[in-house]
Amino acid sequence: MTSATQVLFPERIYQCEANIQLIAAHPEQGCYVVTDRTPFHPVSHIWPDHPADRGTLALESQVHEVVDCLVGAVEQESGQLYVGADIPVKRDEPGWAFVVVHQLAITVDLPAGSKIVLNVDEQYQLALSRGHSGGHLSSLALNKVLHHDFWRKDASRKDELGHYDFHSYAQTESRVTEDCSTDTYRIGKTLRKRGLNAADMIAALPAIADQINQQLAAWCEAGFPVEMRREGEALTDSRYWRCDLQEGEVVEIPCGGTHVTSLAEYAALRVEFQLINEQELVMVTHSQPA
Repeated sequence: MTSATQVLFPERIYQCEANIQLIAAHPEQGCYVVTDRTPFHPVSHIWPDHPADRGTLALESQVHEVVDCLVGAVEQESGQLYVGADIPVKRDEPGWAFVVVHQLAITVDLPAGSKIVLNVDEQYQLALSRGHSGGHLSSLALNKVLHHDFWRKDASRKDELGHYDFHSYAQTESRVTEDCSTDTYRIGKTLRKRGLNAADMIAALPAIADQINQQLAAWCEAGFPVEMRREGEALTDSRYWRCDLQEGEVVEIPCGGTHVTSLAEYAALRVEFQLINEQELVMVTHSQPA
């Protein structure tokens, strides 16, 4: 019976020995390999903001590139593997095991229990981690800057630092790339009804960017530690990005991505805004490694 994959990426483990649980044919070419444990972070089939890790799978002297890494679900009774958008159930559905699926460009034929070695591209994962944590920090700084001057009434939803949660209200898309995070916000009628002075905010975007960048610089200089709190070792166990920014409550954000372990890993974090048709605001967060 296939078990849920034990994930090692929250611990910054980049290589491990693992046992093959099953191998399934890819619909077009190559195959899917499911192991009992992995250091690979898969791209989510629900909110695919964080790309899949890169790396290799080694069997004895043969080394194969992992061309993609995906979320899968195995129906325990039949042993059928469903991958990505084809997964028909939610996580923790009884009788199903959620797994990390390593996609290879070729077909390998090995029995269950065979030992392999999985290697993650460490530098690529670190660049994505800096990008993802940078996005969390810039969203908190954005909320903080907007809180005092750009809401005409109390918003019911606040973030972990007690500021009106523009990020949560308005975000429609997020995308993590190497040393970069891109967040897209919808500035529509609903947000205005909730109390945002949208016209004033749009007019003040250059000043808002400057204030955010000053806040990010202060946090990075302080070098606060970051930890990933998790409720278990399985892929679908909840994980939380956690950082004490010394501004009241410890920030804890549900997140399944990979992240920095300290804000000292940044030499700098900076944001820039792009406004599209007065209705869509894009915030791009650039990180520079220390």
